[in-house]
Amino acid sequence: MKKIILTAFFLTLSLNSFAQTDCDYSSNVTDSIGTYKSTKGYLMHERVFGNSQTSIYFSLINADGLLSLNIQMISKSSEFIAAKCFDENSKIYIQLTNGKIVTLISPEIETCGNSVMNEKENVRILNGYFLFIKDNFEDLKASPISFIRIKYTGDAIDYVCKSELVSEVDKKTYDPDNYFMNYLKCVQ
Repeated sequence: MKKIILTAFFLTLSLNSFAQTDCDYSSNVTDSIGTYKSTKGYLMHERVFGNSQTSIYFSLINADGLLSLNIQMISKSSEFIAAKCFDENSKIYIQLTNGKIVTLISPEIETCGNSVMNEKENVRILNGYFLFIKDNFEDLKASPISFIRIKYTGDAIDYVCKSELVSEVDKKTYDPDNYFMNYLKCVQ
């Protein structure tokens, strides 16, 4: 009986190690100034409706031990795109499936991103950085995400986190609800 239990345990352990997500970095630098790691952008939300498209990407950053979340929101439309802004009062609230809520805070002064116009459409790109509170890491590593609330300047919008997101734009499959469980280890 012991052999069967041990075999099942080691089989489960080996399957879990193969199922883990590899770290994919956009930047991983160590020099005389310090260290900087940044994961590649990961699609967390996508909305394509008519002639407009909005995509939200997350990437994790470790700059000399300071962990932060970079959020990039890209909006495209043939119509006017209203500006969304981040300021020092902006926050990201992440509700986990276990009921806990994790808050990330913005250290930034107001930023409203950049607006670019080409022949076909308007494009607005908003980047923001949000800091983790040290006690939140274990909660983020232990439970999937159910909702994300982003508090912009003067507005808050809720985004439902899907367990599987098939992008209409790049046709790739993402699992945003497990983002922190899969990638937080890459920058710790």
